[in-house]
Amino acid sequence: MVIYGYYYAGTLLAGGALLTYLVGWPYAVPFYILAVFCLNFFRDPERDAPAGPVAVSPADGKVVAVAPGPGGSSRISIFLNIFDVHVNRTPIAGKIKCVNYKKGEFLVASKAAASDANEQNILTVEGVVGGRPTQVTFKQIAGLIARRIICYKRAGDIVEAGERVGLIKFGSRVDVVFGPEWQVTVKPGDRVAAGSSVIARIGAPENAEGDFA
Repeated sequence: MVIYGYYYAGTLLAGGALLTYLVGWPYAVPFYILAVFCLNFFRDPERDAPAGPVAVSPADGKVVAVAPGPGGSSRISIFLNIFDVHVNRTPIAGKIKCVNYKKGEFLVASKAAASDANEQNILTVEGVVGGRPTQVTFKQIAGLIARRIICYKRAGDIVEAGERVGLIKFGSRVDVVFGPEWQVTVKPGDRVAAGSSVIARIGAPENAEGDFA
């Protein structure tokens, strides 16, 4: 459970208890329902990242787009509804090269325009996967309801594949950009789980080494 869930649920339960005392329990039912919703929304289950030359999903949700990009790159877009786990995780192990926050709009996160127009936090991780140096960029994107992006990491931090990096409050979107060395293994409509679902696989290894300690 993310600590924010306790804060929100505790406040709602306190409000419900006060209403129950003052005017009776039927008036407090919406507060109790919202408290349960918050506890469910901020859940944070343990996940095990699979071994091998793969990248895992940074978010729970539904793949809404797989699109080609410049230079042979690929972009995977994942939409998170209010019932999904909203804790975000890094797709690969390595060093966080940069973390950039970009202000923007709050369009519906399932729309393609949200990838560029919406408020977002952009992280790039450099690592060596399957013997090949590579980097993966992913974006925490705010949606119509989600207006708070939280990131635990800074540039220079070392991360393991599937490690928690932050969360987005309520409905939102996460985009992942892979270079041409990666082969996407998901398609629109697929459901993925952060830290455990494989969304891309890297090509044959090259004679290269990297040290990100």
